[in-house]
Amino acid sequence: MNRTGTLTVSTPGDREVQMVRVFAAPRRLVFAALSQAELLKRWFSGPPGWSLQTCEIDARAGGRYRYVWHNSASGEVMGMSGEILEYVAPERMVSSERFDQAWYEGDAISSIVLSEAAGQTTLTLTVRYASQEVRDAVMKFPMAAGVEMGYDRLAAWLATDEAGAALADLG
Repeated sequence: MNRTGTLTVSTPGDREVQMVRVFAAPRRLVFAALSQAELLKRWFSGPPGWSLQTCEIDARAGGRYRYVWHNSASGEVMGMSGEILEYVAPERMVSSERFDQAWYEGDAISSIVLSEAAGQTTLTLTVRYASQEVRDAVMKFPMAAGVEMGYDRLAAWLATDEAGAALADLG
């Protein structure tokens, strides 16, 4: 198990990468920030210089999603899409994942599980790849650093008045 700042990364099986992060926010708000396009747009921008230009999500089992990021300096575009396989608000979302660019062979399956205790939400993201070779290749990329950067932005947004208003809207 590796800890990279606020993110704990492990490989619980031969095809999986698991990342765990704790947020100082209620589970229903964290889940909403992961599953509602208008909230994803607040924090899911990618590395510095990148912005989320397309953010579409039909948040239900059988729904689809599409994200497209643009790099303002280089003009590069990175897209990702998939199908939501399971959707149990506010505790679990499982989806397929495929990048437009062939970063790795085949689709991956991403599972997000949220648990709450004492006002803190633990997010466990498990990504299962097509093979151990694909998982090992992905681990050579700075994937964990990118996920940690995104989750740091999410944590910062969760601490804002805007997030408090979103929580009030959730009821």
